[in-house]
Amino acid sequence: MAEHDKEDSVGESMMDKISEKIKGHDSSSDSDSDHEKPKPNSDSLQSKIYRLFGREKPVHEVFGGGKPADVFLWRNKKISAGVLGGATALWVLFELLEYNLLTLVCHCLIVALALLFLWSNFSTFINKSPPRIPEVCIPEEPVLQIAAALRFEINRGFAVLRDIASGRDLKKFLSVIAGLWVLSIVGSWCNFLTLFYFAFVLLHTVPVIYEKYDDQVDAFAEKAMIEIKKQYAVFNAKVLSKIPMGPLKDKKKV
Repeated sequence: MAEHDKEDSVGESMMDKISEKIKGHDSSSDSDSDHEKPKPNSDSLQSKIYRLFGREKPVHEVFGGGKPADVFLWRNKKISAGVLGGATALWVLFELLEYNLLTLVCHCLIVALALLFLWSNFSTFINKSPPRIPEVCIPEEPVLQIAAALRFEINRGFAVLRDIASGRDLKKFLSVIAGLWVLSIVGSWCNFLTLFYFAFVLLHTVPVIYEKYDDQVDAFAEKAMIEIKKQYAVFNAKVLSKIPMGPLKDKKKV
């Protein structure tokens, strides 16, 4: 009887050991499978984040990545402050003091020419070298590049206006009409110089603020775009869908 009990205890201990080995093997295989699972790529997660205006590059690269981008984003604070201060001084002269551009240019030339003329003539009497006036020459290549870029942008603007006037895209048409209407209201409040100065100030302040707080701004913009799309869907279903559209591009002529 005692031998039979010993055999039963030995059998139970062997079964326990086998079950422990099986559990250990399952847990190790599970851990191996967990290690083998591909981890989510940070780049793919980053690409899923909503960016304002569909931006995929840093703000600095959006502005071209050159010296203008450095000025707009205040990479060199002295240069950026100098450019903004110069624009502010011009705006004060022309808008607040009501100085005319032609008068300002003539006065600056009078002062500069008078100083250089007196310095050149009196330098021999005071035993100093005459001023070295540099020869100013506008290079041809940058002028041609600017003219070509301006021509390209003007032609693209004409193409967009033609596409809008053709009546094929009602959404774009309404967006342009709304933008022009807002611009006309702003233009009635101030003249072109003040409007240009405000745009210049915004160009030197908004991008650097957005670069600093882009995550918060993008999150808010994503919520706003979702709400705008909902409202546009309602407006499209009730109003725009009932308006007859113009002929399509691929419509065959009879």
